[in-house]
Amino acid sequence: RGSRQALRRAAAMKLNIANPSTGCQKLYEIEDEKKLRTLYDKRLATEVDGSDLGEEFAGYIFKVMGGQDKQGFPMKQGVLTADRVRLMMAKGDQGCRGYGMRKGERYRKSCRGCIISHNIAV
Repeated sequence: RGSRQALRRAAAMKLNIANPSTGCQKLYEIEDEKKLRTLYDKRLATEVDGSDLGEEFAGYIFKVMGGQDKQGFPMKQGVLTADRVRLMMAKGDQGCRGYGMRKGERYRKSCRGCIISHNIAV
């Protein structure tokens, strides 16, 4: 029983939907696997029809702007994979804060690719 509940819980994805003109945002949690499959294999900066996610979103078009996986690693534009990779990043790169780094110094940091998969949480 516990493994079934864990699988159901793992299928849930949170969507942070924002309206840039008004500045409001709302967090929705979608647990239906059929609705989430419309998001799988989409890349960052692609547009998604809202009616695929549910009737309450009919008539809207959403743009995928970012996300993170279940462990908190951010998605990075330009990394064409759905898996986690370790990249050399300098201070100021997306996903690298750069605290305590010297000029020109780079660290190997983990990040998620730009393709949405079942491992993405938000």
